[in-house]
Amino acid sequence: MTEAITIGIVDDNASFLLQLQENLEPFAEVKILFTAQNGEEALRKLEQCAKLPQVLLMDVEMPVMDGIETTRIVAENTSIKVLILTVFDTDEKIFEAIKAGAAGYLLKDSKPHRIITAIEDIMAGGAPMSPHIASRTLELLRNSTANSKHLPTPLDYKLSDREVQLLQLLVEGNTYQQIADSMFISHGTVRKHVQNIYQKLHIHSKVEAVNKVNKYKWFQ
Repeated sequence: MTEAITIGIVDDNASFLLQLQENLEPFAEVKILFTAQNGEEALRKLEQCAKLPQVLLMDVEMPVMDGIETTRIVAENTSIKVLILTVFDTDEKIFEAIKAGAAGYLLKDSKPHRIITAIEDIMAGGAPMSPHIASRTLELLRNSTANSKHLPTPLDYKLSDREVQLLQLLVEGNTYQQIADSMFISHGTVRKHVQNIYQKLHIHSKVEAVNKVNKYKWFQ
């Protein structure tokens, strides 16, 4: 018999927490190690566990410490997989959870067997999502890709590799002398490069250079 996947459940809604626990307990595929009503309590219980759970079912909006921050801490410091289980399906929440390290994203109206399947998928290396969430995520990625295609690159402005390097140092706040020392060139050469960069970018100041670099996300 396959060993049960150990899980923890984190949700501030006491009635939902109890209902979910009762819905999942009959399934031999999982074993619930603990429940918690906010992120801080969950982290405290993780410290007390003799053996860490393999998966955490995580709500998003909770008092004391929310699910996004808790997911980030768990993902950065353990091998525990986090499955978001929430009512929120906004673009912002989806991306925040994914960026924080969530391995999957389900809505709370998911059937118990769907949650069990998602837990098994996560342990197999998958990234389960509710159909609605998956559709939204794909749409967001398509829009993001489409938008990025319209952003010009330094190459579009015919900046050389040397000019790109100098531009990055400039927008990071380095003085001409610091740039000269870093690139092993003279102060006058830096000034000449800056003039060429400004001409190619159609700008006239360092402030405009910073704004253009940030706008086009060149060094992020």
